[in-house]
Amino acid sequence: MSPTLLALALIFTQLSLLAFGGGNSVLPEMQRQVVTVHGWMSAADFAALFALAQAAPGPNLMIVPLIGWHVAGWPGLLVTSLAKFVPSSLLTLGVLHLWQRFADRPWRRHLQAGLVPVTVGLVAASAWLVGSSVATAPLWILILAAGALGSLFTRWHPLWLLAGGALVGVLFGP
Repeated sequence: MSPTLLALALIFTQLSLLAFGGGNSVLPEMQRQVVTVHGWMSAADFAALFALAQAAPGPNLMIVPLIGWHVAGWPGLLVTSLAKFVPSSLLTLGVLHLWQRFADRPWRRHLQAGLVPVTVGLVAASAWLVGSSVATAPLWILILAAGALGSLFTRWHPLWLLAGGALVGVLFGP
């Protein structure tokens, strides 16, 4: 296995086991690894892959195979996909068994309640990371803010918000 594929396998296996509260909770570390540590892509490229992955149907972590493909072609796609999805799936199966076994224990409710703010914080950090890498001009900041507020306070489908932001960017952007 090439050093790049080995590095991808190691990074995404670790991220798989750290993705507590959903895959988007590890986006900041994923971005740090592929952009800052290894220099496999720019922050703008990462944000573009993230946007493409979010617009595509399927799991919300379609960015993982896209990163693998961007870095090492088809072998990278396969390695990142297996490394990201297999370990966490196996861990989930094991924990699910224990979770059901201790369903009546009071500590379980406390654990769940304590994990909620951790998950919210990790997802908020992900949103900040992706947003700050693309919002580099006043218009882009305005589009980002409008999209965020639109997703929080309306029931519009996210694709309509993306389409609206894209239209404003095309019409009024540099």
